[in-house]
Amino acid sequence: MRKRTAAHFDNYCRGLLSDLPRKSVEPIALACGTAVRALQEFLTTADWQHEDARATLQRRVAQVLDARPDDELGTAGVIDETSCQKKGDRTPGVRRQYLGCVGQIDNGIVTVHVGVAKGTFQALLDADLFLPECGGADRTRCQEAGVPDGVRYRPKWQIAFEQLVRLDGSGVRFDWLVFDEGYGSKVPFLRVLDAVGRRFVGEVPVGFAVATALGGQSQRADGVLGAGDATRGPVFQLPRKTVGDSRGRAAGRAVEVQGCRWLLVVAINEATAEVKDFTTNAVEEPSSRILAAAFRRATIEHEFRVTKSAVGLMHYEGRPYAGLVRHLVLGLAARGFVSIHTDRLRGEEPQVTMERVCRALNVRCAATFRRRRGTSEVPHVGQVIRYHQRRNERATKSHKKPRHRCVT
Repeated sequence: MRKRTAAHFDNYCRGLLSDLPRKSVEPIALACGTAVRALQEFLTTADWQHEDARATLQRRVAQVLDARPDDELGTAGVIDETSCQKKGDRTPGVRRQYLGCVGQIDNGIVTVHVGVAKGTFQALLDADLFLPECGGADRTRCQEAGVPDGVRYRPKWQIAFEQLVRLDGSGVRFDWLVFDEGYGSKVPFLRVLDAVGRRFVGEVPVGFAVATALGGQSQRADGVLGAGDATRGPVFQLPRKTVGDSRGRAAGRAVEVQGCRWLLVVAINEATAEVKDFTTNAVEEPSSRILAAAFRRATIEHEFRVTKSAVGLMHYEGRPYAGLVRHLVLGLAARGFVSIHTDRLRGEEPQVTMERVCRALNVRCAATFRRRRGTSEVPHVGQVIRYHQRRNERATKSHKKPRHRCVT
């Protein structure tokens, strides 16, 4: 990596770790005193390989995981997705689709991720943009956004499996793979994981088709095991850090799913009466251990919330596909930095949290940016205001339509 590119890399990552309310190219460039166009080119056209940056992060996290003491559950890989609303229609992958961030179908993008949780350590390891089927087929629009010809529509579960293959190549090993019903309902995904020897536990919808005997007639999951069965099952308890422990009951039954012999587990929370169904190929494991793995998803859901706010994971503003993918990778790198150093500091002070580390980094990065641009806050605010005034003037002129004289 060239010296100038490395400097932009440093500025961009510090910008993601700063206290900027919006962590995209323009605010970061203005905060660190770099030309906006130069930082845009770094993100979209500069000669550096984001694949290498991602692999470096994954290898570093693999070292941290190997160095951590083993616990009862082991290392859990969590497959999940996140989303972001978008107003326009030029961002790669933007379409009307279901967005978990708003709980409904809306205009936006969806990204697929694999995270890891072991003990108190947690991090996001990979990220890929999901191209909806209609968007992936519109090659003209894809070419305008710089989407490579080889990148087309793939089901989300296939994207997740490709990420797992990359992580395996980087030395990351999982004792469990867990995911929600968006992936647990995809039987081809479950069969592939089972075929390659990956132990999984996935949430499934109540209508998930199972049979109670090999070659038997398929039934709905809630017809085989329901809430009533769970209430008569053994008690399980899940420890929580910030709230009281979660307590419930669960029941399990061996089932057959398209020729595979798995276990169906239904669990009910005693406090909320919420019922969840899971399937797993870990048929020899007790239900308490299976559920402990299944509910590790909550750790990564918290990781998403922190990452989206603390490092602006979904703050990308632009049209080029390369810029979006690179922003995601740099967001993972910045978040990985926080995770690794939070884990290190917890060895000295167990009460350290990721949020406290992020706030400390906010202060450090702001001080570094003030030193680099050579101005204090008040003159800098004036410079930013003037920059936006000039930009708005240029935008107004470029959007003015020419007025034609009437010819008589």
